[in-house]
Amino acid sequence: MKKDELKRLIGGILAVVLFLGIWWIGYYVIQKPLLPSPFEVLQRIPGLFEKELLMHIRVSSYRIFLGMFYSLIGGFFLGLLMGSFPKWKYFFDPLIYLTYPIPKMALLPIVMLLGGLGDGSKVAMIVLIVLPQVTISVRDSVRQIPNNYYDVYRLLQASKLQQFALITFPATLPGIISGARVSLGTAISILFFTENYGTEYGMGYFIMDSWTRMDYGAMYAGIIILSSFGLLLFLLLDLFSWWVCKWQRVTD
Repeated sequence: MKKDELKRLIGGILAVVLFLGIWWIGYYVIQKPLLPSPFEVLQRIPGLFEKELLMHIRVSSYRIFLGMFYSLIGGFFLGLLMGSFPKWKYFFDPLIYLTYPIPKMALLPIVMLLGGLGDGSKVAMIVLIVLPQVTISVRDSVRQIPNNYYDVYRLLQASKLQQFALITFPATLPGIISGARVSLGTAISILFFTENYGTEYGMGYFIMDSWTRMDYGAMYAGIIILSSFGLLLFLLLDLFSWWVCKWQRVTD
């Protein structure tokens, strides 16, 4: 194990220990059912998995992955058009800058009216959050590619497809991953909020349902699982970045 990896592992363990320590102190000070001990909550998790928790996790995973997939694909092609062709840039730039500052949660009633109460409206809300950030990141990545890179490949008589595969696409990968990483936390928050409307499945519904039933152990367990799910997605993004952006690896 490399020195940097060991430091990250130790840092992660210390962060978990610190979090549990603060939680335990809060439990000891408050001494009320609304804040159970961390060990009580952790003991509840295996039992919850034996019931319907897996269904809630599967539904939320489906929604977040589908929303991220549509956002990454759409953001890539839209950002590529805006970065490569001025006409597309002049059309979409004002549109993005006008709509981006709008609080996306304010659009939830409209999205649910148009998309219904099913998965479509939940996925659409995630796309509204992630798509603009990925688009802007890809657009800026394309604009920053030096023209002399293309000149060299033209001298070598490379086709447009080869120039795209060897220059443009690799240059946009960090932008795609960066945009996804920045917006992922917000996307999970939006998913949690939307799963409180028109559905009986999803981690958002599970957490709020546990809260209304005053089952605080299950509520905190759901929060831990949802947080762990978000952490897993961030780790998968880092792993994907390490795998596809080989030129960015730092070697000792």
